[in-house]
Amino acid sequence: MRGLPPAAWAYVCGVAALAAGLIGTSSFARLDWTKLAVLALLFLICDSAPARLNVERARVSLSFAASLASVVLLGPAGAALLGLCALVTGQRFFAPVKRIFNGAQFALSGYIAGTVFELLGGHEFRRGEARWVEHVTGPFLGALVTFVLVNLSLMAGVLLLSRQAAPRELLHESGQLAIGCLGYGMVGLLIAGLWPRVGPLAAVLVLLPLFIARWALEQAHAQQQAHAATLAALCQAVETKDFYTRGHSERVSRGSVMIAQEIGMRADRVEAIRYAGMLHDVGKLGVPTKVLQKNGPMTEEEFAAIQLHPMRGLEIVREIGFLDEALAGIMHHHEKMNGRGYPMGLAGDEIPEFARVISVADAFDSMTSTRSYRPARSVEAAVQELRRGMGDHFDPAMVEAFLRALDRDGWEPPDPVVLPDDDVVETTQQDHDDPSAPLKVAGDEARR
Repeated sequence: MRGLPPAAWAYVCGVAALAAGLIGTSSFARLDWTKLAVLALLFLICDSAPARLNVERARVSLSFAASLASVVLLGPAGAALLGLCALVTGQRFFAPVKRIFNGAQFALSGYIAGTVFELLGGHEFRRGEARWVEHVTGPFLGALVTFVLVNLSLMAGVLLLSRQAAPRELLHESGQLAIGCLGYGMVGLLIAGLWPRVGPLAAVLVLLPLFIARWALEQAHAQQQAHAATLAALCQAVETKDFYTRGHSERVSRGSVMIAQEIGMRADRVEAIRYAGMLHDVGKLGVPTKVLQKNGPMTEEEFAAIQLHPMRGLEIVREIGFLDEALAGIMHHHEKMNGRGYPMGLAGDEIPEFARVISVADAFDSMTSTRSYRPARSVEAAVQELRRGMGDHFDPAMVEAFLRALDRDGWEPPDPVVLPDDDVVETTQQDHDDPSAPLKVAGDEARR
């Protein structure tokens, strides 16, 4: 348990003690040890190969199927005893404290779910087959939901107390985890239903569909990783044009997600705006490098090339199917609330929501990053500039949401950029993303 904060220590010990107390005071006189042994073997096989989800750090154990089957076949005490199998899980990289906590949380989840199953009347039909599906399915669904809620709540508690995750982050991840847990848990009903007819063979019969489901989730995860690699490659290609903007896309993506979560966007839209933030400047690939790196006033033609970069970005990525609503954010992130932005001069609510979000994150990161012509501005100065532009440049609701998220989560500006000794690339003396430093156009007033 080395490294855990005292509160997390106490929490883990409390969960383990409660599980031990429940098991120690339970009666196993009527327990079917053969069923327990078969389900324990199934638990260990399934737990050795958890399914990965498209959420960082998230894994779903296939052993949920065995645990929920035990709720029907073994009752609360048997389900709690089965949960202790997590102490000898096949996932060898788990530290002892993790094994102890997993065993305790599975035991508690099983015991409580088993109790709910019995309270809902499921135990009355456990031994008979007459109208089994009709009378067991309802109590089982209640036990399944209870099992998942208890399991995820116990896990959230230790993550929060050990400061490994923030509440908002946990809420986002728990939704997808719950879906996977409920899906695998339903297989437990299949095992319990087959057992009166085929006995222990029921555990063998479900292995194939379980591992097919795991394979499908692995494919989805691999596809997600491929998407991320594609986006990263595009971002890297953009940032090679200007040394000073390296890391900008990732930070704009992070800032956009902060706003999106603060205003309560759905999880799928938050993921889409993450992509939009990463790719908002991909259109720079279609702008001549000499224009991006020009350190004097621009000609009208050069300024027009800058104004067209959002449309170039749309042309580059519009065929990437999974971007969906992100395309609107890429296209319009330089529009302004007063209608004086580009490329289409949209105003107010005409500007897509994604674009209004990205505009705030984009400007804030530009101001708090070092540029060749100035040092990074302080967070406080950048906040003042955002407030100054509310209603004119930025959507006030998005600015306020960002500032609330900023107060809660903070912001770590990038380190000052140090050009390598052999770098011979010119660096720009202006930045079209910086609202406090308007672009200079030859023969015309500054363009903001």
